[in-house]
Amino acid sequence: MAWGRKKGGARKEPLFGLPAALADLRLSPSDRVPGGGDDTPAKSKPKSSDSGSEKPRPSRSGSKRRSKSRGFGIGRLFYWTAVLGLWAGIAVIGVVVWVGAHLPPIQSLEIPKRPPTIQIVGIDGSVLAQRGEMAGANIALKDLPPYLPKAFIAIEDRRFYSHFGVDPLGILRAAVTNVLHRGVSQGGSTLTQQLAKNLFLTQERTMQRKLQEAELALWLERKHSKNEILELYLNRVYFGSGAYGVEAAAQRYFGKSAKNVTLPEAAMLAGLVKSPSRLAPNRNPEGAEQRAQVVLAAMADAKFITEAQAKASIGQPSIAVKPAGAGTVNYVADWIGEVLDDLVGQIDQDIVVQTTIDPKLQNVAEAAVIDELAAKSVKFNVSQGALVAMTPDGAVRAMVGGRNYAESQYNRAVTAKRQPGSSFKPFVYLTAVESGLTPDTIRTDAPLDIKGWKPENYTHEYFGSVTLTQALAMSLNTVAVRLGVEVGAKNVVRTAHRLGISSKLEPNVSIALGTSEVSVIELVGAYAPFANGGYAVSPHVVTRIKTSSGKLLYDRPTEPPNQVIEPRYDAMMNSMMRETLISGTARKAEIPGWTAAGKTGTSQDYRDAWFIGYTAKLVTGVWLGNDDNSPTKKATGGGLPVEVWTRFMKAAHQGVPVAAIPNSQGSWAPANLMQISSQISAPSAPAAPMQIQPPMQAPPPAPVPPGGGYYRQPPPTPARASAPPNPNARPEAAAGLDGWLADRLFR
Repeated sequence: MAWGRKKGGARKEPLFGLPAALADLRLSPSDRVPGGGDDTPAKSKPKSSDSGSEKPRPSRSGSKRRSKSRGFGIGRLFYWTAVLGLWAGIAVIGVVVWVGAHLPPIQSLEIPKRPPTIQIVGIDGSVLAQRGEMAGANIALKDLPPYLPKAFIAIEDRRFYSHFGVDPLGILRAAVTNVLHRGVSQGGSTLTQQLAKNLFLTQERTMQRKLQEAELALWLERKHSKNEILELYLNRVYFGSGAYGVEAAAQRYFGKSAKNVTLPEAAMLAGLVKSPSRLAPNRNPEGAEQRAQVVLAAMADAKFITEAQAKASIGQPSIAVKPAGAGTVNYVADWIGEVLDDLVGQIDQDIVVQTTIDPKLQNVAEAAVIDELAAKSVKFNVSQGALVAMTPDGAVRAMVGGRNYAESQYNRAVTAKRQPGSSFKPFVYLTAVESGLTPDTIRTDAPLDIKGWKPENYTHEYFGSVTLTQALAMSLNTVAVRLGVEVGAKNVVRTAHRLGISSKLEPNVSIALGTSEVSVIELVGAYAPFANGGYAVSPHVVTRIKTSSGKLLYDRPTEPPNQVIEPRYDAMMNSMMRETLISGTARKAEIPGWTAAGKTGTSQDYRDAWFIGYTAKLVTGVWLGNDDNSPTKKATGGGLPVEVWTRFMKAAHQGVPVAAIPNSQGSWAPANLMQISSQISAPSAPAAPMQIQPPMQAPPPAPVPPGGGYYRQPPPTPARASAPPNPNARPEAAAGLDGWLADRLFR
């Protein structure tokens, strides 16, 4: 045993034969082939510390390898840069081709014609409004003051005369500015690009539109000179408030031609292009002035003007004139725009539309509606109103479709339909007199029950036996409903349609109280036959349409007369509706020296208040209410509408020769006594017990003044001895002529 051997030693087995002979065989370095083989040479032993401080020399082969690696990296960078550049170029070409494919063929592109202007003039020839995308004529660049186009170049495209349609430097400058401001604060589009957008493209903010804009700008620069492009731009750019082009903008804001604008005004016009709606001087004069100062500074910086000129122009007041057609006359202009297509078809040239509107009456109507609403809208919870005034032959002289066109363009005079309430009753009474009744026919005012429906009077009072004149003047609902049932709802609807109502009317028992909706203009037009002797009219506003060169496109034809009310029935209706203004619900309505007639109306829950009244000169209707159909605070037809109507009609009749309503002075008489007896036959018993109220404090209808009316009040006669006096009975004279005759012929 070898006790001195380490425990961890490896045991060696004895070898015999060939393995034993080869065990000590080793190859020396001299035995190897120089540079051959893949074996790694043996590492040299490190020198001892005492062998010296000489450093080992670097290998030449390693230095060569590093230089080859560095050269290979630069080559790869150049290679991939070239590849990426090639693909980027291919991508750009592909995008250009794709964008171009979505444009019309460049060779077929033409500068589009300026959209037509529609000029609307009043009966006196004055301009009321203008419609269309272009309101001004084209103006040559040479006719403009030199500082006007320079103002646009200074603020919009300083390098206009040096770039080729797209300005890379401008795009780079805008990009840097936007990054620094962390938002879009500056644009890089040139004037040519803006013109391309205005002429051929939409205003949408997309990359496709920007690329199309750039391509079209290049095409414009190739086809037109710089001055031609600048002239096109100045005549097509939008300046706000509906004005396209510098001529229209100068007329709109300064009341002068663009040829005569001053330097401060030119700077203000150039400043509008950035934000026309926000900086329009008639809406934001402070903002427009501040922007004009920026333009003046840019002009001075570009050496277009001197610093002294810029300082002298800053702060000069630029008075903006009120645009033509501002206010409620725009409701008229919108209505005209709706009917033009039916009159002349598609419009492809500038036209002048001559209308029946009287500018003076339009201003009076606007003031009457707006002022009354401003004073009493809160008290009565009334937010909107409408007024239509027309001649008895249907020519509209004034129209107010709302209290503020800028806030709401909804035309309540033409488009809106509301319940007319009692202002519909004249059609019921006309149907009744045409069926044989007269203004003095007696009917009962008493509670009524029709299959559970119980119409009531406004005051919840009932007056027993009354004449049709009294019932219409006091607007008694039960009498109107009884008449509607008596003559038939379908016949009432036919009468209304015959006179001019075009809306659908439901032929039910409630039609007598105006429960079917109508518009203001059609109701006023349906009253016109009462004022013109019984002839139907078509409400109209356009009389003639011409081109700007004077060519006649439309001339309103003369309508053949169509009598829809016989003269004797027209006389009866005029006499009854005159009483409404004398002793009825419209007692506040008066026009000194003039004979007037009409009817008030209030719909259910005080949602609508109406008054339609007329003279031989004008037929005028007023509606007041709320757009959401919410109830008012007891606004009735005899209140605010009558006040608006009276204010307008008094002004409209000043200085006009007095004339009588046709047939208002005519006479009528029953054909024979048997007709009288049939008219005063006892009415059918009411569904509910009739309660006779004490007589009204107001006197019975007063006799018609000399020279007018269809009857005179007969003298009172003593009561019959056989019948004890009834303290609740009306005076006998109130029964009218037919009652007086019947009392003596058939007692």
